[in-house]
Amino acid sequence: MNFATELLHGIAPDKLTGSTTLPIYQTAAYSQATAEDFKAGFVYTRVGNPTTANFERRIANLERGAGAVAFSSGMAAISAAILNVVESGDEIISSGGLFGGTSNFFRELKSFGVCVRYVKENRVENFSDLLTNRTKLIYAETIGNPKLDVTDICALAELAHKNNLPLCIDSTVTTPYLVRPIELGADVVIHSTSKMINGGGNSIGGIVITGKNFHWDAEKFPKLAEYEKFGAISYLVRLRAKMLTDFGGCPAPMNIFLTNVGLDTLALRMERVCDNALTLAKFLSEQKTIRVNYPGLEENSYHELAKKQFSNRFGAMLTLRFETKERAFRFINALNYTLRASNIGDVRTLAIHPASTIYFNVAAHEKEFAGVTEDLIRVNVGIEDISDLIDDFGRALSKI
Repeated sequence: MNFATELLHGIAPDKLTGSTTLPIYQTAAYSQATAEDFKAGFVYTRVGNPTTANFERRIANLERGAGAVAFSSGMAAISAAILNVVESGDEIISSGGLFGGTSNFFRELKSFGVCVRYVKENRVENFSDLLTNRTKLIYAETIGNPKLDVTDICALAELAHKNNLPLCIDSTVTTPYLVRPIELGADVVIHSTSKMINGGGNSIGGIVITGKNFHWDAEKFPKLAEYEKFGAISYLVRLRAKMLTDFGGCPAPMNIFLTNVGLDTLALRMERVCDNALTLAKFLSEQKTIRVNYPGLEENSYHELAKKQFSNRFGAMLTLRFETKERAFRFINALNYTLRASNIGDVRTLAIHPASTIYFNVAAHEKEFAGVTEDLIRVNVGIEDISDLIDDFGRALSKI
């Protein structure tokens, strides 16, 4: 099956009722016929829920993973994925162009004795230069938010595995429609399902998917020692048994239901927003008063990698620079159809000034790594008619 068909038919209707829409099991606990039945099946929604389990299987199948665990938010998914294996004294090597929430979490890891070392430019050799005997994992985003640097997943996976390290990839802005990182060698994939997967901006969520091939050596990853018998899925088993169950970051069944409904149209939405973003970026690149960053532009340094890795599509996100913060603010305030909002992945076009919002409390050097400047506006393109977007952006530019 091709992607759009698999998206709709990869999971069969509900076996119990035949329902073609995922049922909402809006319950905290589950009654059992006998005391012995508590050993299997669903017990408590913090640990597992039928609505959530169906969604986890659906995403794991789309990503070609061994399994998945859903969480209450994207940040809950990121923190669980990392804390599942790292401990005091460990180091993480990360790309610099990270989402501001991830940067804030990585800064907090210092209080747990975990050091995050950033590469300034997203090139494989720069990751290699930072490797030490304390490195526990390598982390990157498929397309940096908002730096828009593109990770060479195959090359970075090769480097990670050569050094017996797992590669953890945040694929929120690309989704499995553009790339399946596990097929390119990644071992852990994360999504903030609040974004592209949901598509309507109506609920928060996150999910972690694991691959099938990485050897989680208990000597190198002591936290996984008691789960060693599960082999390649030891990471996944601990993720549910400890990080979800003990930390309690479980998703609400209603949020999962809403996100699952949004997932049905992922292929259509991604096709439209990628087309819109490329057309808008080309239009804006012809304007003399701003600088445009978008991997789909041929002059972009990541264009060829993105073209190959994402099958000639480049995502919905682009950034604009205006030389001064004042000009950037005048532009964003002059937009009519574009919402001034901090989310991405909505069906509506959204714009934000990252330096004064998401990165407000981020240190100057971390902003530099992330490509965040005072004159930068991040735009996440929606599914509106492209002619209206071009008119809106053109009018806004005329007012700065």
